[in-house]
Amino acid sequence: MVRHIVMIKLNKNVDNKVVAAKLKVMLEQLQLTINSLIKIEVGINFSIKSSAYDVVLTADFNNEQGLDEYRVHPEHVKVLDYLKIVMDKATVVDYKN
Repeated sequence: MVRHIVMIKLNKNVDNKVVAAKLKVMLEQLQLTINSLIKIEVGINFSIKSSAYDVVLTADFNNEQGLDEYRVHPEHVKVLDYLKIVMDKATVVDYKN
């Protein structure tokens, strides 16, 4: 099993609540179209700490090949294109468990 975790910090010039909610829906819908995606969970941060990120996702795959398929899947690429507009930065961890 491979786990993919991404923490996303949104731009300060976007409405965080609206963008985070839209992003959550976009990401969760990927499970309907990407066969290699076993499970995805998306959380929206409620902390007001300046070090906090706004959105976190955890996605599970059977193997690295499944993760690689996810990365280039056209529906995932649409999410990445949206992130280019609204995201300040992201932190990623991929590991086997």
